[in-house]
Amino acid sequence: MKFIDLFAGLGGFHKALSKLGHECVFASELDITLRQLYEKNWGIEAKGDIKRIVEKEINIIPEHDILCAGFPCQPFSKAGKQLGREDDRGTLFDEITKILEFRTPKYFILENVPFIAKHDNEATWEYMQAELSRLGYKVDHKIYSPQDFGIPQHRKRIFIVGSLTGLEHFSFENIDKHKIDNVDIESYISSDKGKKLAEPNIECLDIWQEFIQSIPSHIQIPGFPIWSMEFGATYPFEDTFPEKLSVKELSKYKGNFGIPLEGMSRKEIRENLPSYARVTKKFPEWKKNYIRKNREFYLNNKKYIETVVKKIAKLPSQSWQKLEWNVGDSERNIYNYLLQFRASGIRVKKANFFPSLVCTNTQKPIIGWEKRYISQSEGLKLQSLEGLKLPENDNAAFRALGNAVNAHIVELIAKELIKEDDTKKRINGYSHKLNGIEKKVVAKV
Repeated sequence: MKFIDLFAGLGGFHKALSKLGHECVFASELDITLRQLYEKNWGIEAKGDIKRIVEKEINIIPEHDILCAGFPCQPFSKAGKQLGREDDRGTLFDEITKILEFRTPKYFILENVPFIAKHDNEATWEYMQAELSRLGYKVDHKIYSPQDFGIPQHRKRIFIVGSLTGLEHFSFENIDKHKIDNVDIESYISSDKGKKLAEPNIECLDIWQEFIQSIPSHIQIPGFPIWSMEFGATYPFEDTFPEKLSVKELSKYKGNFGIPLEGMSRKEIRENLPSYARVTKKFPEWKKNYIRKNREFYLNNKKYIETVVKKIAKLPSQSWQKLEWNVGDSERNIYNYLLQFRASGIRVKKANFFPSLVCTNTQKPIIGWEKRYISQSEGLKLQSLEGLKLPENDNAAFRALGNAVNAHIVELIAKELIKEDDTKKRINGYSHKLNGIEKKVVAKV
């Protein structure tokens, strides 16, 4: 069967469907570097801006049986601004429906972030379903992550399938049968080593390791985010907030790490408060709760951690002054785990699966015991894209991997979705009707 690959990126859909014996007849990708790479990897020229193509020359999109699209997720991602269809990229779903209406492919497979189903109180999802239904498609969807199928990456995505002839033959339950309970992360760590951690990063981790070791074994390491800026701070946060108070009122309090705010200008006070405290409205309850717990932890354990906290206070950014210890009562050695330097803090997690590859290079997973970032080949394997060429620039390579669709999951879904046509080919040698014309194919034995 023939398929098109929209918002193609590295070609995760292409790898999955070509492996099943289907032919790509059209691809589109906005990024010029990825377009050039697509041709190197797949031997087909990827066209540019799909909005312009649909508006100006939709006829260049050939007839096809399957439309595939991992349309941009940023407008709907919880990590973004969640503008949805108000974002120019959020309207790209409309380009998909225009192609579906123009070429009426029998099937489609779409991929996006799970939050799209809840965005704008589900108004976005209801709009999408109504549009697809209007075009005559029966639709189903399910959320999967690579770790469901033995691939050690936590990356939930919603997969949406549609068929013009119904989905009686299709069941996500059959795909669920391929799920694997045990995940072997060691088999995904290669001899092809990634970029080593820079010395400042290692020094930062060493300081946090000293912090962890300074806490007596009978005292539990906090499971809530550790915001060390709150250690010694007294600025008000319960019923009011710093921006609401005058400079004179704030001079009575202490800011980051207990620094007295007395004698400071408004600008200096702001610079000596946590970034999350520089707001113009009341703190939400979850933030109050974290501040409360951090201040309490410091007061109860000051005698153990006071010395190392002074070192933490000298770290170059507030994101480095926060720690997310997500390993519970496990061994107190940061380097035994998978790590990330995130805006929310340094995240420490168990080495059972990698965190999601995202398009932000600063969150690239770190293999703690090797003091290095994951390599490009490891990233490819986590997205089931082994063997593909990546952009030469490491940042661009991981941005592409972060935007990619996992080819193995697509393969499982596509195999289940189009099995009806495979059966017909084996029985009577005919494919489905494409735009009203039944096309003869060679019968399979």
